[in-house]
Amino acid sequence: MKKITLTVNGKKVSVQVHPFARLLDVIREGLELTGTKEGCGEGECGACSVLLDGELVNSCLVPVLQANGKAILTVEGLSKKSLCPLQKSFMKCGGAQCGICTPGMLIASQALKKKKKRLSPKDIREGLAGNLCRCTGYSQIIESIQKSGDRT
Repeated sequence: MKKITLTVNGKKVSVQVHPFARLLDVIREGLELTGTKEGCGEGECGACSVLLDGELVNSCLVPVLQANGKAILTVEGLSKKSLCPLQKSFMKCGGAQCGICTPGMLIASQALKKKKKRLSPKDIREGLAGNLCRCTGYSQIIESIQKSGDRT
């Protein structure tokens, strides 16, 4: 066991865990932030996406030791007192359906919007290429991101 220190959603936390525990498990079980979902456990679906020092990663593939001392943004960190514009737009446009992919889609969208303010449907499709959804056909997700505005 090793003491790992992380800044999660702006709050510094320390946990005693096996250094090769998956970041996903530490987030969900150790920190009880269950918004981040496990879909495939193999880095193929993007449901477990988080931002690690601003970079989009599949938390199921990251050993927690690799995140030691770094900042992590989970879906819970997107909203402060109320839902962020992306979350509101996903609700309004039907971008969130069953909910398994939604946290990863929101985090990937957040990362995408930080890189480029004006996004075409092509930009969005390319930016979300690592996130799979079986419910929406992606049309509502693309619309949700486009209609969320420039603020993230």
